[in-house]
Amino acid sequence: MAAVADSDPQLAELGRQDQTLLLFARLMEGGQEDEETVRDLGKLTKLLHDDVELAKKREPTITKVIDGDCVDTILCYLDMRQPDIVRGHAAMCTSAYLKASGEDGNRKLSDFFHDRVRRGTYDDYIVAFCVAATIFPIVPDLTSELFLSEGFLASLGPLMRRKWKSRKVETACLEMLNAACMHANCREAVLKYCSEWLEEIIDQDPEDVVKAMYAADPGVHLQEGSISMRRHSLHVQNLAAVVLAKLRAVQTPRPSDASGPRVQPATTSVEDLSKMFTNMLLNNPEHSTQTSIEGLAYASLQPRVKEDLSKNKEFLAGLVKTLEGAPPKSPLTYGALSILVNLTVYQPVRSEEEKRMNQLKAYANAAGKLQPDPLNDNDHVSERCKRAYEAGVIPVLVSHSKNGSVASLSLIISIIYSLSMTVALRGQLAQQGAVRLLIAAWAALPETDSKTRRTAAQALARILISTNPAHVFGGTRPIPQSNAIRPLASIIAPDPDAETRDLLPTFEALMALTNLASTDDDTRHSIVRIAWNDIEDQLLSSNARVTTAAVELVCNIVQSATDAVALYADGKTKANDRLKVLVALADAEDEATRSAAGGGLASLTGHEAVVSAIASRERSTQVVLGLCKEESEDLRHRGVFVVYNMAATDGETGKLAREALSAAGAIEVLTDCAKKSRRSEVVEVTIQALKLLL
Repeated sequence: MAAVADSDPQLAELGRQDQTLLLFARLMEGGQEDEETVRDLGKLTKLLHDDVELAKKREPTITKVIDGDCVDTILCYLDMRQPDIVRGHAAMCTSAYLKASGEDGNRKLSDFFHDRVRRGTYDDYIVAFCVAATIFPIVPDLTSELFLSEGFLASLGPLMRRKWKSRKVETACLEMLNAACMHANCREAVLKYCSEWLEEIIDQDPEDVVKAMYAADPGVHLQEGSISMRRHSLHVQNLAAVVLAKLRAVQTPRPSDASGPRVQPATTSVEDLSKMFTNMLLNNPEHSTQTSIEGLAYASLQPRVKEDLSKNKEFLAGLVKTLEGAPPKSPLTYGALSILVNLTVYQPVRSEEEKRMNQLKAYANAAGKLQPDPLNDNDHVSERCKRAYEAGVIPVLVSHSKNGSVASLSLIISIIYSLSMTVALRGQLAQQGAVRLLIAAWAALPETDSKTRRTAAQALARILISTNPAHVFGGTRPIPQSNAIRPLASIIAPDPDAETRDLLPTFEALMALTNLASTDDDTRHSIVRIAWNDIEDQLLSSNARVTTAAVELVCNIVQSATDAVALYADGKTKANDRLKVLVALADAEDEATRSAAGGGLASLTGHEAVVSAIASRERSTQVVLGLCKEESEDLRHRGVFVVYNMAATDGETGKLAREALSAAGAIEVLTDCAKKSRRSEVVEVTIQALKLLL
């Protein structure tokens, strides 16, 4: 109680219920400044939030003193004619009340809505529609029940077709329909009952209105005001277009055997609406930006629309400019980002089983609507990504990522993920700040949002595969290279929540880490410390490419990182087991795997414990000599270097190694190797190894 009453002496001595009644008395009386109204709504919201917890303890609640008149008072502050700040606080107060009051609150809200619609004055319509638009996201099930009540939607057509127009009634009505389109059943009903008059609004010709007025009374002297009252305003037309775009772009699928009348073919297509929104954005940005962006966010779900938008350089420039000037965490920002996501998104990669299932569904669908659109294939998406990049979108995304919401950040990551699919763009993405953005986003996102974090990490991996780490992590404002390791390590293990196992993120993460491991010892130490267990698991992957990538990474990190070498060379059982795996991989079917494993052995055999372990196993010695017999001179080079290291080892270990090699026929193998090798460095090492053995 004290928290609410501290700054208000009138409330200080009152109990919670009396405070509630006093606050409602002030709000009912009216005549307050906006700041005072906002303050009282805020205090009431706080009392209602506390009420939820008190109800759990079976203590008296304030909802018992909130009657229908009180509810009417709160809801009337949702009127579009109220200042935005008042409407915002009224929305929070309404949400808190509905949560605290349960079924009783739902009943009072329902009574309010039906009563206002029944009265049928313009003022009553405005308030009812504004309330419905506001509470749709708060209590969608209750609001959709009110919205779908018998006769309600059918009554909107005559209202919107009245001779004398009320812009506020029309605006409130369309904003309600706009909110309702987020609900599938409501969207279907709007399509059935409202699409015809929505198209009439969009297609209205102002000249026809004037001609009709002259035809009705040829002697009438027309005033501008009388004309404007007989036609729909531009803002109303734009809103109607947004609603229609949602209906056209997000069609509710019908079963092939569905009975009953079907909706008549559309006379205004999504493509028509898209052109309308594009013209609005380019020709009237000061007044139509929000509406056009919202409409295009839905229209651009359609393949033909996204293809046309991507080819319109003027539109892309305007979209980037709009995004650049949009406030952080605003609907305008979210809408502009949604359009860019739609333009650049690739279709999900499907397994062979999923492809077969989709084919069966397509055969079963009488209309054949499940066939993929060729405009969504990878080639078309890649071209759209290039156009979006060329429009200068990356610096704007980097700027918005610093202050945006989690939802906006997810969209930004999705856009960069798509752009990173194009290899030619990766270096430029890195130059313009995409690497810094992705690392910061991965760290900023909550761990519960694992899907978006994995997307960010995979986009980061792709960029780092194709770029020189010195260029990415250098410069005047360097990013520590180690900052990239944790995101990359997080996607080495397959996604545990995925229905099908996707090894592409694993492969790309290993490749990116291999590139980083080629730079310096500090990075190699960090990779071992953070990611070794996951890397080791992939050495025995069922996928040959993943295994190769893991072995190449091991080859790089054992070059000079002492802790990595110790994993193979400390003489313990675990180290020897790891060495057996690496030797076995030097005998794998895949040539790239053999090459990487040979490179790792060439580095590790500089350590006595490794030489001892290989020499003590006849099979290991044979595998090493097998490398010296390869057709590839690169592989032979690795093999003879391992033999040289073993033969050059001092002491008893060196003696054991030379004996093991000789017994396995090393002299004959090396002689043949020297004869068929052409590169001087291979021949030289081979001869040095032969001298040591002889």
